[in-house]
Amino acid sequence: MFRAERLFRLGEVTEPGPLPAGAARLATAADVPLLTGWFETFASFVGEPQRDFHVADRVADGRVLLWQDEAGRPVSMVGWSGRVAGQVRVAPVYTPAELRGRGYAGAVVAQASRELRRSGSEQVLLFTDLANPTSNALYRRIGYRPIADHTVVEFTAP
Repeated sequence: MFRAERLFRLGEVTEPGPLPAGAARLATAADVPLLTGWFETFASFVGEPQRDFHVADRVADGRVLLWQDEAGRPVSMVGWSGRVAGQVRVAPVYTPAELRGRGYAGAVVAQASRELRRSGSEQVLLFTDLANPTSNALYRRIGYRPIADHTVVEFTAP
């Protein structure tokens, strides 16, 4: 199996479009069960193996931001790595299928990107699947610029 990916680096953050109703907030311990399911669904969708995603640790470290709708219901999320040498990697970004196309992911990624910059991250990076034109276009609108293309190859034993 292989997948073509593109590495992006954040330039100037811009709003990707009109903001949807609702607001961003940091995830809390009460969100961990929901987020664990979202992390697992995301990994399955992109073809990554199931593993321990350390969701509770990410939440405790303040590394998951949610977009909640006007009723306060979480509708999208973005996570990121810890900062190493001034760099963070944004991943994963997930919105349940039935809630896509409403601007939630763009809003939460733009907010997280601004906050990561304000907190001292010099390089904010993310990878996209080149087969997903929606995410590639969205991240460009937010201010991410392509750096390099990569091929992910998975080898299996006979």
